[in-house]
Amino acid sequence: MSTFKVTESNDYDTIKSLFVDYSQIKGAEGCFVSFETELADLQSFYNGGALFLGYEYETPVACIAIKKIDDFTCEIQRLYVKPEHRGKGYSRQMLNAALQRAQQLGFTTATLTTRPAVMPVAFQLYTRSGFENLGEEDGVVRMRKIIA
Repeated sequence: MSTFKVTESNDYDTIKSLFVDYSQIKGAEGCFVSFETELADLQSFYNGGALFLGYEYETPVACIAIKKIDDFTCEIQRLYVKPEHRGKGYSRQMLNAALQRAQQLGFTTATLTTRPAVMPVAFQLYTRSGFENLGEEDGVVRMRKIIA
């Protein structure tokens, strides 16, 4: 019996809390440009995309977001699993749910940025999931996956 489930969510308070937890990761500070604007209105910031929570039993322990860039392109953002719940495959399940929903929303390309030196496991997940490395600048790697 699975103890983990992923759901699209508008529980903005819980999502904000997990986003803030994620923002505290040492070295990830550069991933949070305009973070206060984002947190102030998650609904508008992710309009045309989606927000997800991952629950272990009934406790929210993970999040991920889809941000609309244009009619065909989205950006996968804010993949985070609380440290005490890592190593259970939850990130993969979160990413797969987001990619599936992105397709349903009509996006043909998913993009993301990551910092491999800070988040090597996430970088490996993205690579194994078929994201193409588009290049690195100042420790930030841009990646893309065709999802159509």
